[in-house]
Amino acid sequence: MLHVLALLAATTVAPTVSTDWLASHLNDPQVRIIATGTQEAFDSAHIPGARYIDHMATVGDDHRLLAPDALVKALAKVGAADGTHIVIYGDRPMETGWLFMTLAATGHAADVSMLDGSVALWQQENRPTSTAAAPAAAGTLTVKPAPDVIVDAPWVRGKLQSPTTKVLDVRTTMEWNNGHLPNATLILWQDLYADQKMLKLKSPEEIKALIAKAGVGPNQDCVTYCAVGMRASLMYWAARSVGVNARVYVGSWQDWSRDSTNPIVK
Repeated sequence: MLHVLALLAATTVAPTVSTDWLASHLNDPQVRIIATGTQEAFDSAHIPGARYIDHMATVGDDHRLLAPDALVKALAKVGAADGTHIVIYGDRPMETGWLFMTLAATGHAADVSMLDGSVALWQQENRPTSTAAAPAAAGTLTVKPAPDVIVDAPWVRGKLQSPTTKVLDVRTTMEWNNGHLPNATLILWQDLYADQKMLKLKSPEEIKALIAKAGVGPNQDCVTYCAVGMRASLMYWAARSVGVNARVYVGSWQDWSRDSTNPIVK
């Protein structure tokens, strides 16, 4: 298979990569594997060469992202670096989505792919795992402008009646029934998966159809929210992965509901 740098010179690596693809690139120094989710799961068995990051290492007050300089230091520590391609995975999809969003917020969305599958799938396919710590990461990660990733409450308020932007609520039905943003549509992150246990994603065509069913038209973009931005980040990745322009309201319901002037529908 072509070296990742040769691939990148010709085209962008897909938003998802298969276990076959990753297995053939385990020894490629330009591929960096970053895992998130539970430390216990990572320690018990991880993909060789992977480094672990707790999503809380990227979070500051009120579950907001760290400042860009602090964020890139945390990400570089686990292997993210300029000129590399990053593959992310984990046992908690919403945390993997959050990890993608953090990398997108530093301007590196095009350098990231999500593994289509879990470590459980990797093991089921009789691929090697490790319990050893990877060598110290090399390289630096440079912040690039990424103004169209994260939005705030005023931005969302200005889009509630917009014919070009659809608001997607990525929470549970119970949360939705207790109050949601006007003109939003409920969409469940679980519906992104063909096999939730193995974290096998549905096809791009099926994901695009799911987002279209939620009301995102062919000439529309979307903004996602949930409780604190994690499920919203996963749906943000999903929308981007099938070519839908998307943004994520990281403050989400926690932020929106604090302001009594923000409209809420029940």
